[in-house]
Amino acid sequence: MSNKKQRPTRVKDANKKIRKKPSVLSTEKVEYVDYKDVNLLTRFVSDRSKIKARRVTGNDVQQQNEIARAIKNAREMALLPYTKRVSSQRTSRGDREGRNTEAAVDQVEAVETDLDVDVDVEGTDEAGEE
Repeated sequence: MSNKKQRPTRVKDANKKIRKKPSVLSTEKVEYVDYKDVNLLTRFVSDRSKIKARRVTGNDVQQQNEIARAIKNAREMALLPYTKRVSSQRTSRGDREGRNTEAAVDQVEAVETDLDVDVDVEGTDEAGEE
């Protein structure tokens, strides 16, 4: 019923065989993923402490579930951090153009002098007596 044209299939894509990345667990013949094995678990965590995806690590579903559970247990036991601080380099604030520092200093001084003014609230003096 639709007037959509079907695209021809690409022969190049059909001939390619998708090669699965080998898992670290199967290459090193790890039978049990232990939450205390921090060196193994850090391979499956990014630099910001995020658990890496299956397509990145090459794990199958069962292995990925075991890795995720072990990482979460290790985080709970404080063996792995939940997050890592990433510092970004910034330019110094004095290098910015278009800022009028003298006007800002004048505004701060004006606010300070406003705060030093005595306030008389409904007939009371500074000590709060009537």
